[in-house]
Amino acid sequence: MKLVKVEKDFSCSADALWELFSDVTRSDWVPFAKNILLKDDIRTFVMDGVGEIKEKIIEMNQEKRTLSYSVIQSPAPLNHHLAKITVLESNHSSRLIWTSEVEPDEFAQLIKDGMESSIEEIKKIVE
Repeated sequence: MKLVKVEKDFSCSADALWELFSDVTRSDWVPFAKNILLKDDIRTFVMDGVGEIKEKIIEMNQEKRTLSYSVIQSPAPLNHHLAKITVLESNHSSRLIWTSEVEPDEFAQLIKDGMESSIEEIKKIVE
């Protein structure tokens, strides 16, 4: 199993950054996402050229600004996926720490690329 970790500082408040993640139906920061559907604790990304990706929301803690989720269905045959997003306050800016456990290992770079392209979209929104 591979652990992918991406950290990024943003020139916005932690509350502004957390707002993107705390609304689990928001899709404007996810590349290729046309829509996100939410039913109970399962969110489904409808993505151009990719198909559907289903994630189970495991935990969302508003106070700690953390979100944990797991991909449970995707075009890539993942045996295991567990991700955690943490948003920290840093003076008048914020820090995103995003980790993903991935198995099989060969999909780690694909997951990391997706995280990094999402960060580029996030920057356009909050900065």
